[in-house]
Amino acid sequence: MTKILDILFSFKTTIMLLAILALGAGIATFIENDYGTSTARVLVYNHWWYESFLLLTTVNLIGIIYKRKMWKQKAKFLFHSSFVLILIGAAVTRYAGYEGIMQIREGQTQNLMYSLEPFLQVHIKQKDGSSFYKEFQKEFAASTLRKGMEDSNTTGIVELFAEKLNDFKYDVKFKDNNLDLKYIDYTVSKKGKAEMGILTVELTLNGVTKTVKLPGKRGQKGVERIEDFGNTIVSLEYGSKLLKLPFSIKLNDFQLDRYPGSMSPSSYASEVTVLEENGKSYDYRIFMNRTLHEGNFLFFQSSYDPDEKGTVLSVNNDPGKWPTYLGYFILTVGLILNLFSKQSRFWILANKMKNKNLATLFVALSLAFTVSNLNAAEQQTTTQEPQQPTVKEYKNTEDYINMLKKSSLELATKFGTLTVQSSGGRMKPVSSLDEEILLKLSGKKSMFGLTADQIVLGMISRPEIWRSVKMIKITTPRLKKYLGIDESRKYIAFAEVFKDGKYILANEINKAAATKPAQRGTYEKDVIRVDERLNIAFMTFNGSLFDIFPTPHDPSSTKWFNPVDAMQNFQGQAQKALETMIRGFINTIILEDWENASKYLDFIYAYQRKVGEKIIPTENEISNEILFNKLDIFPKLTLAYLFVGFIMLVTAFVVVFNPKIQPKKTTLVAFLVLSLLFAIHTFGMGFRWIIAGHAPWSNTYESLLYISWSGVFAGVVFFRKSLLALSAAVIVAAIFMFTAHLTSIDPQITNLVPVLKSYWLTIHVSVLTASYGFFGLSAIIGFITLILFIFRKNKPHLDETIKHISYINEMSLIIGLSMITVGNFLGGVWANESWGRYWGWDPKETWAYVSIVVYAIVVHLRFIKSLNNPFVLTTASVLAFSTILMTYFGVNFYLSGMHSYATGDPVPIPMWVYVTTTLVFLTIVAAYKNRDLKA
Repeated sequence: MTKILDILFSFKTTIMLLAILALGAGIATFIENDYGTSTARVLVYNHWWYESFLLLTTVNLIGIIYKRKMWKQKAKFLFHSSFVLILIGAAVTRYAGYEGIMQIREGQTQNLMYSLEPFLQVHIKQKDGSSFYKEFQKEFAASTLRKGMEDSNTTGIVELFAEKLNDFKYDVKFKDNNLDLKYIDYTVSKKGKAEMGILTVELTLNGVTKTVKLPGKRGQKGVERIEDFGNTIVSLEYGSKLLKLPFSIKLNDFQLDRYPGSMSPSSYASEVTVLEENGKSYDYRIFMNRTLHEGNFLFFQSSYDPDEKGTVLSVNNDPGKWPTYLGYFILTVGLILNLFSKQSRFWILANKMKNKNLATLFVALSLAFTVSNLNAAEQQTTTQEPQQPTVKEYKNTEDYINMLKKSSLELATKFGTLTVQSSGGRMKPVSSLDEEILLKLSGKKSMFGLTADQIVLGMISRPEIWRSVKMIKITTPRLKKYLGIDESRKYIAFAEVFKDGKYILANEINKAAATKPAQRGTYEKDVIRVDERLNIAFMTFNGSLFDIFPTPHDPSSTKWFNPVDAMQNFQGQAQKALETMIRGFINTIILEDWENASKYLDFIYAYQRKVGEKIIPTENEISNEILFNKLDIFPKLTLAYLFVGFIMLVTAFVVVFNPKIQPKKTTLVAFLVLSLLFAIHTFGMGFRWIIAGHAPWSNTYESLLYISWSGVFAGVVFFRKSLLALSAAVIVAAIFMFTAHLTSIDPQITNLVPVLKSYWLTIHVSVLTASYGFFGLSAIIGFITLILFIFRKNKPHLDETIKHISYINEMSLIIGLSMITVGNFLGGVWANESWGRYWGWDPKETWAYVSIVVYAIVVHLRFIKSLNNPFVLTTASVLAFSTILMTYFGVNFYLSGMHSYATGDPVPIPMWVYVTTTLVFLTIVAAYKNRDLKA
């Protein structure tokens, strides 16, 4: 018995159990992608084998806490025991709680909801009037792939297990009769949807057998199938069942607010009256991030009916909430205290580094950073409406561009200060739109010595000239050959893709669009991108992108119009005044009458301020965004990080391999340079926050900037006396910043969807994403350490360097693991407070969980004697970063889910992934022979 307990409560068992949990969850995300959510739940998440390993892990953790007497170290005891409490709370929620969906129309009262758990319901009616009901709570795994998943590698074993788990045979007894109900098949019905599939069953009654297909429905009434057996009628239904609540809710009004001039929801809410059983009632307003609590039930604003006359509420009865929340709180406190406890591994490492003057610890600073009518238009103008202008001809495009350089800058800059409404409803300066247009067309923010404002103003006023200007980016030689242009050219003109009035690329774009994303090569991608650029150019020529005119005489309207639509939709004096302004402005530009063009621009500006005062940004807000655009902080920082990182890394290696060099002054200079870049980076993030009105980590571009920021933060604050660590921090920043500025990532500022308007989200994302910077730093440090392992033979001074940068590596891992753990559970709080469930095994959630488990394995490897050495830690820190890349990039592009950009057809894996992976493994193999360096 003692031996069994020793094995059960050993760290080897801990590592094994954690590895199984991580591997199982990771595989389940691919099963879900190919077969649907139900399949992943049946085969993994809700299966007894996975829950058994969770139970064993809990028992193992309790045993280790007891064996190591962790209660003597408060911080360590708190955060380790919190996991036990969290798992207990999760178990209570899993087995005692339930969820549902309630739909209510305006003016109606409802006390029924549909369960989220699926049931096979059997209703039996006989001609004598008797009836019987039987239900079976059962979820099925798909035995066939979703459509479009034919290339999946998960076939075979999944189908085998699915068939075994799905198989059932029920005997439904009623009166003196018996209905045999037998499983035949279950298939996923819709591609890319986390919906239930089609269940096929066989009914046998009195020797008569019938096959029935039952389309599953989750959160709504299922499709009922009725079979007549003579004296007996059997109706079957698979999916959610109706549950009755002990009270009723009346929907008085559903309210939906949209961003100005957009169909995108800004917020939506339900005004309800709760009618209790005792006759009492009260009114309540439910909206995103504001929950209705009634007894043990919680109601969350989930969605709404398409006609906006009804609401959809998520319902949750969760008795495990408070144990779970208490566990989250204890976990957070324990992990924070662990960074201060002098008994913790973190402080032991810090002291070792302090003795060697390689780092200074500022935990408090880290915590502080991770925890903010047409009166104007109807006025008569003194400028007469110009006659149809005589268009000035130019011998060549170069002469025209030179004229623009000399004469148009002041007017174009003034044009950029107008306000435009984006398709998503965001109000911004025209200058921002101009830069976005030019960036899309050419990949640049200026060309020909002209600003984006000058180029776009020229495109609007003289499209016949700009049609022939080579400014549309093209990359692949094959497409250049197809268009008949020289392969050395980087740009084409709009007119070059039209011949005899026909669009040359019409057939090619149809072929490329019909090709699956996974099968598109560089040619197909370039065709699609060039087609998009041509469309943007066309919309710029006709001004359809510029919604700059608010609606007159309608204070309730927030929709703004482009010039053509405004002249067609406005009426009376408003239409005449508007046409005068638009035609006058364009004609004076064509005549190169810059002074009068400026006056017409003043009229448009005054019109916007007067008529659109309800939603137009202040002049200060417009000027701030224009200044932000001009500063162009982040692209410049990217170049700076790349340059400084290269110099620092080379210098660091020179210092390491030449022990005679004293690195103190070099390290100080590097620290000062990096501190300056970090200050600029922080300023840029803060400036973007002010302009956007929300934290700058709401999309891919912003989160990449934030990860870069956290990587530099780690180096500057924690490891400022290590030249190698500072070099690694800059490299992390450079890699993520460079990725952020790839052409496929959109840098524009956008509005937030309603569910993201939560302070819980801001905290969750800031803490979680910052951990990626620390893990990235560990990975780069680990890779540098592997290189040192390759050359350490007969160089004893390298051994000391390896040991001490391994201390830095491990400290960074501990901070990263603490942050990702706290951040992930804070995300659970946000999700639970927003829509009533803190964990749904969404692929992104799952891979964050996998990352936590994997990094927990890495930091606990030292408890196994044979693995307690710098080489193992170094190799593990490098390989573990693959889970972060999968969480951040892989899920977004290769797995479908609510956090994902994929819809079932993944994009091809870039070549650099294969090259980088090969390089990493070759480095590990080369370093392996010199691995025998003890901790």
